[in-house]
Amino acid sequence: MYRSLGARLRAVGRFLREGDMKRFLLLVLIVAVPFAHAANPKLSPELQGYTSTQQVQVIVQYAPGTPVSCSGLLGLVDCLVNDIANLGGTVLGQLPLINGIVAQLDGNGIHSLANQSNVVYISTDRPLTPSLSNAAVAVNAPFAWQSGYTGAGVGVALIDSGVSDHPDLNLGILPLSRVVYQQSFVPGNSSASDQYGHGTHVAGLIAGDGLSSTGPLYTKLFKGIAPGASIINLRVLDENGAGTDSLVIAAINQAIALKSQYNIRVINLSLGRAVYESYKLDPLCQAVEQAWKNGIVVVVAAGNNGRYQATDGYATVTSPGNDPYVITVGDMKPMGTPTRVDDLIASYSSKGPSVVDAVVKPDLVAPGNLLTSLEAPNSTLYNEYPGNQVPYSYYVNGGGSSSSSKYFTLSGTSMATGIVSGVVADLLQKSPRLTPDQVKARLMLTAYKTFPQSSSTTDPSTGITYTDQYDVFTIGAGYVDVEAALTSTAVASGTAMSPIATFNSSTNNVYLTDDPSAVWNTSATWSNASVWGTSQFVASTGSTSVSASGSVSASNALWGSNALWGSNALWGSNALWGSNALWGSNALWGSNALWGSNALWGSNASAGEQ
Repeated sequence: MYRSLGARLRAVGRFLREGDMKRFLLLVLIVAVPFAHAANPKLSPELQGYTSTQQVQVIVQYAPGTPVSCSGLLGLVDCLVNDIANLGGTVLGQLPLINGIVAQLDGNGIHSLANQSNVVYISTDRPLTPSLSNAAVAVNAPFAWQSGYTGAGVGVALIDSGVSDHPDLNLGILPLSRVVYQQSFVPGNSSASDQYGHGTHVAGLIAGDGLSSTGPLYTKLFKGIAPGASIINLRVLDENGAGTDSLVIAAINQAIALKSQYNIRVINLSLGRAVYESYKLDPLCQAVEQAWKNGIVVVVAAGNNGRYQATDGYATVTSPGNDPYVITVGDMKPMGTPTRVDDLIASYSSKGPSVVDAVVKPDLVAPGNLLTSLEAPNSTLYNEYPGNQVPYSYYVNGGGSSSSSKYFTLSGTSMATGIVSGVVADLLQKSPRLTPDQVKARLMLTAYKTFPQSSSTTDPSTGITYTDQYDVFTIGAGYVDVEAALTSTAVASGTAMSPIATFNSSTNNVYLTDDPSAVWNTSATWSNASVWGTSQFVASTGSTSVSASGSVSASNALWGSNALWGSNALWGSNALWGSNALWGSNALWGSNALWGSNALWGSNASAGEQ
């Protein structure tokens, strides 16, 4: 008849995780005070032994036929107010959908009311605090949702492996998909459905509304950053995740052509390949610049090559993320907690500066490691990585160990890119007149900039330890923050082209040089220190300084004179261009496909970084 002490303590634990201190104090009383009443099936578990004189807010459900929404001038007063008042309580409101009311009652009033024949059930008015995907909380997405910004009316062109049907991409409970346009550019395959399993996952991070994890049955809510946005599905990757420049360029062209029809304001490119020439010549970079100049914000993955040991991961940003116009995104680890203060950079996240042009990249970082999002059933990734399948027990009360039919876990800068695309959609819903440069500049200015100096990760399979410095080439301008971006009024008056890093061999200094058209350093608001923070270069020795012109230098910073900046490193003739080096045929990229063998995951394979 009574719950065990252990069961009641477990209840305390559940409510502690919800962060409700008042309810915790209530449960302490339940654990500590013996039951004064026999168990009553009309009372919820936390009310069974509640005898306190302190009133609590409860929901009372009445039997069918009980007039909750009463007729007459007095309405509800005629029916139930007197009953509640006679028990020392107060009626706060009516819930005709469930034939109930909200009321405040003390312990005795609750037990007395439960004895009335027309009462079906009484429960506390529980706070809804679902455990969101940690990515949403880390970038302050709930602030956007509570303010009414969900990306509604904004079209996001997803150029990827396609998007499979999923209820979380519908208009709420209506079977009307928010994937408003679909086209395949894959030769010999006209289906735009996701056979690889990557594009659907990214689509969920951008615009999933969490329908399949919403309700009292679920312990976690998997919701995208812009759950009201529309998706334009432009498939360019086949069932193995392979594609070519021409397919991507054709898809970008189509996105531009469809811009007015679907209000396409964002292109998401969670893909990339090696940098072979200057961005001024690279056809992928030229294509994304055309989209940018047509008023579309282009968000691109930095790449997953940060574990390339020859350069400590530096100079591994992929194309078209090396283009100075676009928003290039690196990957943070949410660390299994909703707060961002403990988040760390993923060691596989590619770093700048870009080869050839030395563009300072990435521009921003966002959560991308071990993110749960939408599953593409029977896709290549789903079948090849069973360890990434999500058991029902992970997010369903009483769920078993069998794999979910709705959700899957992936890691990489691809995922972080989807998060930032969702942030952009929310911002453009609020401020639709912002240009791509103004969007990028504001996101960089308002990014969260509190990081440790360094962090290390040891790969359990190899024993190799990777150490990351939190400099401009690793975290860019910082951690994207949608709340700060939405509340900011800063509007850039120039371009937001990423700076160029310049090395002076005579002084061993690294300088950030801004494009003449850029907004950077045109005012105190847009100074390099304001945008990239005051710790732009991190080193155990050396110093940093800001010149009169606003360019930032670091003496012997980052890697020392014989490391990346040394004569045989980034700038050396035998460095990243050799046949066996970073971009060589036998190196990191493997085959000639758009996705190299280690590109999607980094060297830590499918499990993400723990």
